[in-house]
Amino acid sequence: MSLSAVELRRELHINPEPSFKEFAATSLIEENISKFSSGLDYIRILKPLPTGLIVEYRAAGREEPFVLVRADMDALKMDEASGCGYKSVNGFMHACGHDVHCAILYGFIRRAAGYEVKKNFLFLFQPAEESGGGAELVLKSGILDKYNISSAYALHVNDEFEEGAVASSDGVLFASARETDIEFYGKASHIAFPELGFNALKAARLFLDAVEEEALRYGGRLIFGVGKLRAGEIRNILPARAEIEGSIRALSTSVSDEFYEKIAVILRGVKKSLKVDFNLKTGSYYPEVSVDSGLFSRARALLDGKVRFIDCGHKLTGEDFGFISKRYPSFMFWLGTGSPGAEPAGLHNPKFFPPESVIEKGVEILTLLLAGV
Repeated sequence: MSLSAVELRRELHINPEPSFKEFAATSLIEENISKFSSGLDYIRILKPLPTGLIVEYRAAGREEPFVLVRADMDALKMDEASGCGYKSVNGFMHACGHDVHCAILYGFIRRAAGYEVKKNFLFLFQPAEESGGGAELVLKSGILDKYNISSAYALHVNDEFEEGAVASSDGVLFASARETDIEFYGKASHIAFPELGFNALKAARLFLDAVEEEALRYGGRLIFGVGKLRAGEIRNILPARAEIEGSIRALSTSVSDEFYEKIAVILRGVKKSLKVDFNLKTGSYYPEVSVDSGLFSRARALLDGKVRFIDCGHKLTGEDFGFISKRYPSFMFWLGTGSPGAEPAGLHNPKFFPPESVIEKGVEILTLLLAGV
């Protein structure tokens, strides 16, 4: 007998896996979908990548287009502090709610199969959203090119909004996200003789002051944040090397590219001033998530009066669903998980824990959205 959606969430939550390592999650989802779809010739499971899977649901005939529905699977390197009865103990955590995303999609597939919904769907359980751009890799695999896909859908839990609410925006919903790493190379010297070296930490400080000022010129359309700075080994030696790990968030890839070039200009100025060389490189780079205007209007009309629908505007959150929204007309939305009067923990927080009750609400919202596709 296959697991319920809530039971599946518990299994995923207690055994979180990082990007490209979602082997147990893939097996668990495949095993349980195979159980409830046994004997249904319109459901088959495909594996374009080593982890993750696609469920082809072809119940409306070969000529009808497909709707792509995506859930991400990976977890974060983080010790969980949610206090739940089935928390992770392996040093990783579903601190972004991907276990809930998978459970909701799984629950919707079970419902669609149970009612024999006469639609064509591609259900994507996608690996590596947090790091590595799994959505882009699925697209590059070419597997989706075999299908006529009319639209794509995805959701993301968020305790900023009340449980069961739907929040989205016409146009850009999530920002372009670009990992930006900078290495500074100078020459070490004793702190008593700074003139004998080229201080890499001083170069990093000078750069951060200048880049922060430059980012303010964009008036909220862009932010540059630094989450990690490493420099030095001994307290009385001025460091020869420093490293910065940061991220650019912008409302478009063109704005991100423009700012990236300004970072290079600033770094060249620092090098000229302090004789400290640098290496600037990009890590994961996700385009902005754009919500199709027609799908936004349609979703609002379908959900009006049934759930609270919020036009939330854009967020500077990054999401690799942006790759998919560049390819197909898309609708993505926040699914609220917050409780009245409770302080939101926020995403990527060790205390973030969406309640189990939101899973059925998510399944119902997908049913409302996709019933008329």
